[in-house]
Amino acid sequence: MTTLSRPDLTDIHKGDWVDRRLPPLWRPYIRLARLDRPVGIWLTLFPCWAALIQAAQGIPDIRHLVVFTLGAFVMRSAGSTINDIADRNFDGHVERTRFRPLASGQIGVTQAIVFLALQLALAASLLLFLTPYTRLIAIGVVPLVFLYPFCKRFTHWPQAVLGAAFNWGMLMAWAEITGHVPAGAVLIWAGAIAWQIGYDTIYAYVDLRDDRSLGLKSTAVLFGSRGKAGIGLFYALTVLAWALGGAMLGMSSLYAIGMMVIAAHLAWQIWQVNLERPDVNYRLFLANILTGGFLAGAALMGTW
Repeated sequence: MTTLSRPDLTDIHKGDWVDRRLPPLWRPYIRLARLDRPVGIWLTLFPCWAALIQAAQGIPDIRHLVVFTLGAFVMRSAGSTINDIADRNFDGHVERTRFRPLASGQIGVTQAIVFLALQLALAASLLLFLTPYTRLIAIGVVPLVFLYPFCKRFTHWPQAVLGAAFNWGMLMAWAEITGHVPAGAVLIWAGAIAWQIGYDTIYAYVDLRDDRSLGLKSTAVLFGSRGKAGIGLFYALTVLAWALGGAMLGMSSLYAIGMMVIAAHLAWQIWQVNLERPDVNYRLFLANILTGGFLAGAALMGTW
């Protein structure tokens, strides 16, 4: 087994652009919102853009793009704040998270809650630009956002809850543009959940040792040495759901080409996964930004 030094695993690096360019007062809030680690923003945005493109049967109008992009950005940041508030007593004992603002004492819980209230207020203000039906669907994600951080205490499937919340914007996109959410769109959303379970399991193997010592649960803890098979299963379900959902939505044959590219990319990830190499698994997790880009590209090609 390869042993990495602690600095190789921490997700906050001293002396980065946050430390170099921002005032000290701002730094813990930027990190709390994960603006220094935007991978989660991209993983939220690309599926949302794909749904917007499919619902609009092409490039959506600029208003929808702006509102949904800001919404994904703000809600992902708010979810990160909620997660750090809930996990503040665990994060200090996890190699990857020990330098996060709450875990390291850079800010207090009260300050984090005030910051969260501002984030949620900004997200709520974006609902004013959406239809009443879309607002109703948007409300449905709030319980998931608050539930997720506590899931690892009682279920091995926190990634499923996170996947539902992360990709909720896909359902909202269809509701906003077409006034309804077709079955094909729900299937593609379910595929996005399966995708998230897959790539977040890869990510969970980075923390496997620490999660076990703290008694926390995850799909990585559940799968153990069978991780490759588990990840492969959910990646296969991802491609199947996205392909069938696209067919139900009337995507063109070019969409199928996009699905083949995604299948090849996910197969490469499974081939590369090394359950004993957190550094490799973290890079594979980041590679899913490309998967999201492929999905958005396939959606666009499917409308031609």
